[in-house]
Amino acid sequence: MKYFFILGTNPTLSLAELAAVFSHGQFSLVQKNIAILDINHEIKANIIKKIGGTIKFGLIHNETASLATQNILKSVATFSKPEKSEAKFNFGISFYGKAKINLKALAMEFKKLLKESGMNSRWVISREPTLSSVVVEQNKLASDRGVEIVIIEFNKKLFLGRTLAVQPFKELSFRDYGRPARDDRSGMLPPKLAQIMINLSGAKLEDTILDPFCGSGTIITEAMLMGYEQIIGSDISDRAISDTKKNIEWIKNNFKLRVANCELRELDATKISKQFAPNSIDAIITEPYLGPQRGGFEIAKIVKELEQLYAKSLTEFKKILKPSGRIVMVWPSFSEKQRSIFVNPDFSGYKIINPIPVNLQKNIFLNLTARETMVYGREEQKVWREIVILKKNN
Repeated sequence: MKYFFILGTNPTLSLAELAAVFSHGQFSLVQKNIAILDINHEIKANIIKKIGGTIKFGLIHNETASLATQNILKSVATFSKPEKSEAKFNFGISFYGKAKINLKALAMEFKKLLKESGMNSRWVISREPTLSSVVVEQNKLASDRGVEIVIIEFNKKLFLGRTLAVQPFKELSFRDYGRPARDDRSGMLPPKLAQIMINLSGAKLEDTILDPFCGSGTIITEAMLMGYEQIIGSDISDRAISDTKKNIEWIKNNFKLRVANCELRELDATKISKQFAPNSIDAIITEPYLGPQRGGFEIAKIVKELEQLYAKSLTEFKKILKPSGRIVMVWPSFSEKQRSIFVNPDFSGYKIINPIPVNLQKNIFLNLTARETMVYGREEQKVWREIVILKKNN
């Protein structure tokens, strides 16, 4: 089976997440923000709620080399025409490519085809040649009441498919801005980035995962929603533990969750091995203190302090992490005079993992740092996030 994924604003990070989730499939990157997956099993639509880096995804049904409207219509009709629809049926068309395709003619012919079958329909359009996830969601184009026809151009061919699901942007926003306990001063980890980090760890649902800098609990609560049952959060701050408890209760109440084992402890990450058995943790997923987020500060001084904190913590993590266990950790990248300044803590006993599939590591659309990590942020931010994946040496 062949699926398409429309990637988020950071295609490298999005693709890395997909490669971790669908490790048994074969990926190709056909455009900067579009990945195609060949895999031998069905992917359910609800997976979209567990992959933070994907805007929309769907199933590719056919391929064609013809740009003729009637040829495309014939192919599209085999998978997008409903058997029957008593209510008005909505449809939209998104074209990802540069070829000259008459989308209006295609839409009118498809509308005519539906009318001949006794169905009323409405063509959903937007100012752009592709429909946003908001438009798809609002018009129910990924449901039994509508369809988004997706046409992707690649290598002189057209992939023809339909959208199965779009990113639950309302839920993500609600979890980001609606939670009761927030600490804006120290920086807030977006829920979708927390999902990506959890997926990059490769942890199974039954594994024990630890966030030793849990802050207000975003990684903890996203892991709960993703179905993990053995979750541990710790932080040196009593406020952080209190905030995490509040947010856990809020998540459980709003999303009707039952968690088998979610444990919180007030601990210093630089001394954490005293509290856990050796080789007892499958994965560590965390965003530690990244330094000041606002105002003026001396970058060189902050970098040195953070390198010491991270190095001490990594030494401790090595003692409690299982053999070949992974750490997915955020390190800050500071912007100064149009250059990026990275922290470089001692991570002896680990190796950095390149998360991009081997066949795509030289793809021109993907960007890794010199040490094969990924950077996440917006242009206006002073502090960006470097996503580092470390594997414990055996």
